[in-house]
Amino acid sequence: MIYSQSEMNHINQVAQLLWNSNANKSTVAPVRAIITATDIEAAYAVQQINIQKRIENGERVVGKKIGLTSFAVQKQLGVDQPDYGILFESMQIENGGNLTYTDLMQPKAEAEIAFKIGKDLDGDIDITDLIDAIEYVSASIEIVGSRVENWDIRITDTIADNASASHFVLGKNKVHIDELDLPNCTMSMTKNGEIASEGIGSACMDNPLNAALWLARVMAKNGTPLRAGEILLSGALGPMVPIEKGDHFEASIQGLGSVNIQIT
Repeated sequence: MIYSQSEMNHINQVAQLLWNSNANKSTVAPVRAIITATDIEAAYAVQQINIQKRIENGERVVGKKIGLTSFAVQKQLGVDQPDYGILFESMQIENGGNLTYTDLMQPKAEAEIAFKIGKDLDGDIDITDLIDAIEYVSASIEIVGSRVENWDIRITDTIADNASASHFVLGKNKVHIDELDLPNCTMSMTKNGEIASEGIGSACMDNPLNAALWLARVMAKNGTPLRAGEILLSGALGPMVPIEKGDHFEASIQGLGSVNIQIT
């Protein structure tokens, strides 16, 4: 995509605003006021600037996350597709580990199915190629966060903000995909021992594999295909749950076991 000087100025302005917001742990007004609410390509250009900065600062990419996988949320935001962000090694928390609340921004927790990719996914990809490339499946909790004040987001706000990525934790069980009924697997997530979110695999685009296939095709088309070894968070199976200091979250997904994290 070729941008005019004015458009590039806006893209760079938003990238710097979000970079400073994350560094200072202070939120900013919705960035769609600068790049518009509909320019998805510009939003990904913003995302890429800050991803490249993080790489240049020594961070290592370990995977991707898919957002907006609920058809209801897509309708709410006026879009007909999910979005994606980049996962860094620094975002991963050990199962059962601690995450410091002050490192977070407007955090919320959601339970998801995670795929470990065992083969590169390039070219014309179909569902058979995707399934063949999945090394194993795990339960996960994603901590999402927003640099945009009060979570006042539309599609371009969240894309520019790396799909509202913050942290994630993977369960210890590594299950072969043939052992799972992904659309019908149930999920329950507790907050401090009380059920806070429930859902089912089909809440994620009817099947988490549909979300994964969408991403695999988008990344291959972009010339940045999913690679062997990458982690893929496929999208929430139930409602997001706000996080407060001291919270303990545990998510159980049928066939995958549980995963938990403590907010300190």
